[in-house]
Amino acid sequence: MITPKSYDILLLAINLTSCCNLACHHCYLDAGTLQQGNPNELTTTEICNLLNEIAQRSPETMIVLTGGEPLIRNDIEILIKQGTQLGLAMVVGTNGMLLTEKRVQSLKEAGILGVGISLDSLDPAYHDTFRGRQGSWKKTMIGIENCRRHHLSFQLHFSVTENNANELPAMIDFARSSGARVFNVFFLVCTGRGQFMSDISATRYEHILESLIEAQAQSQEMIIRPRCAPHYKRIAHQRQPKSLLNQISGMEGDGCIAGTHYCRITPTGGITACPYIPVEIGNIRQHPFWEIWDNEFKELRTPTLKGNCGDCEYQKLCGGCRARPLAAGGDLMDTDKLCTYKPQGNAIIQPLQPLNIKWSPDAEKRMTRVPAFLRKMVRKRAEAYVAELGEPLVTPKHLAVLSARRFGGKPTL
Repeated sequence: MITPKSYDILLLAINLTSCCNLACHHCYLDAGTLQQGNPNELTTTEICNLLNEIAQRSPETMIVLTGGEPLIRNDIEILIKQGTQLGLAMVVGTNGMLLTEKRVQSLKEAGILGVGISLDSLDPAYHDTFRGRQGSWKKTMIGIENCRRHHLSFQLHFSVTENNANELPAMIDFARSSGARVFNVFFLVCTGRGQFMSDISATRYEHILESLIEAQAQSQEMIIRPRCAPHYKRIAHQRQPKSLLNQISGMEGDGCIAGTHYCRITPTGGITACPYIPVEIGNIRQHPFWEIWDNEFKELRTPTLKGNCGDCEYQKLCGGCRARPLAAGGDLMDTDKLCTYKPQGNAIIQPLQPLNIKWSPDAEKRMTRVPAFLRKMVRKRAEAYVAELGEPLVTPKHLAVLSARRFGGKPTL
């Protein structure tokens, strides 16, 4: 069975190892120390075979190599080179401590697209405590500087809690000044070691999302976005309900894509919808990846939401986080209680349907320069933008304007 086009996998996270050089309080994997890795972790050959399988059918998929700490594995350059040669976009999610100048250069030589680096505060003491190791902040900052100096594209990942939420403006300023392409704000789901942490309040959560939307509106040179926070779609729609850009389904990139366009592989080959939903629905050592992807995750792809989420008019744009009610001891489809919105009893807001927008030959040619894993979302955004202008045709000028809005500078054709 071939999965419907709408369920193409755009992002695949591979937990390469449960080994880590830190002991972060919020780790969903409950990663062990350097001496406590799982001896049954996927081998280099097994991972390369998986990359081959993905590339044969979905070369537009982005592969995120993560952990534990993925840079502990001495074969990571081999994996990056293999994926890159297959046409896959290969990135690494890291705590940044092992990003020495030599390692940054070897990652670039292997063909890496970029790295995501976790930084939770500009206060060394807070970061070190949160990450469970003294001196980690300093090493991460050196790693960031090494990426900047050697022109390796990087994002910063910030895990927001009640204790560091007040740092958001300063963190955004730092991300911008350091040269980060993206600033991702992660909202904790209480799983793994994170189950023992108190989460932010629903009211604070709402205010932070509002501030992130405002910050992105003021930032042209850097992407600022929340992660594990599908309510972002609802708030954006409330701010600009007539904008077609805000009617793109949350499953298409700005909301929760677990099981619809994304899944993760555990260090021992298990497949879960996301890192915060620990239930394995198959294992690549027992069945081909595509067989599992095509036949599982039905509940997430055609959800029957309960409670406020099931009554909400934003259920198709947002849908809530499915991992949170599960982590709280409830059902996968229960209400996401980290949401303050009360359903108004209005008709369900339908996501953006295919628009009758054409593309000029030059615009199509320009799209070939867009990384394959981004093309689907770029097309949707471009067509929505052109439709809002009341025009029938996407041209290179439209794409240049959208690119300038995202990455700064003047529109260039």
